[in-house]
Amino acid sequence: MRLRLAPALLILAATGASAAGPAAPVPDEAAPRLANHRAVYDLSLAKSEGTRAVEGVRGRIVIDFSGDACRGFTMQTRQVTMLDSSESGNRTSDLRNSTFESGDGGSFRFRTATFLNNVPSPAVDGTAEAAAEALKVKLKEPKRAEYQTAGEVMFPVRHMIRLLKAAKAGETTVSAKVFDGSDDGRKVYDTLAVIGRASAAPAADTERDKPLREGDLAAMRRWPVTLSYFTAGEGERTPIYTLTFDLYENGVSGRLNLDYGDFAIAGNLTQLDLPEDKGKDKGAGATDCRR
Repeated sequence: MRLRLAPALLILAATGASAAGPAAPVPDEAAPRLANHRAVYDLSLAKSEGTRAVEGVRGRIVIDFSGDACRGFTMQTRQVTMLDSSESGNRTSDLRNSTFESGDGGSFRFRTATFLNNVPSPAVDGTAEAAAEALKVKLKEPKRAEYQTAGEVMFPVRHMIRLLKAAKAGETTVSAKVFDGSDDGRKVYDTLAVIGRASAAPAADTERDKPLREGDLAAMRRWPVTLSYFTAGEGERTPIYTLTFDLYENGVSGRLNLDYGDFAIAGNLTQLDLPEDKGKDKGAGATDCRR
């Protein structure tokens, strides 16, 4: 089974890709402001069940996120996961993803490289355009192709902003179709987010996510979120993947848990770098991109 990150964590082509992006849009004035940051999560086994049980997990997720509603959003993510199992053998999965999403959520560039036990899989490289009526995708790798799917589809940053808006408005569920370019670059996922009550109290687990218990983050408002991903379709379905996390008001995630069904992985935030933001007094929605 191929491990994958949920689109909620893949908030974004390589650093500097925004310079070649489309004309800067005028941002949504109600849009939450996402913090530029570098986050490191150490991975461990949270649960294991079934006939092919996983006995141990080690690894790390590193996320580098930057941008704003004027320049667009870029992110580079790497997840290395080592699974120990006497039944299926030991496996090491190395996922590397880089993306760029325009500030208005209308265009998306993505590239993914995957290695399983140091053996590379074909790279996925392409672009996508989202409109109210359809999603259009152009693939360069693994082979050139074009396709489209009907209906409204969100890219990862727009989806994250939608979740934050819903949380602040007191909404408890959000359903959306999401495309993040993962797997073979051809999959659109149905997602369902369940959002709990906001909290600003200190985290009860003092052994986890230490950077989130320091400075301004210690009292920042956050919401518990359970985000499930389904193969697109109709009728009652079992999630192929479930992500649970605390969603902080600035877009950072804590108490990360990645549930793959037979086993689940806990992510402990061990490092969080928040570079000084010269535009911190201007929320993303308040910046006029035409200036």
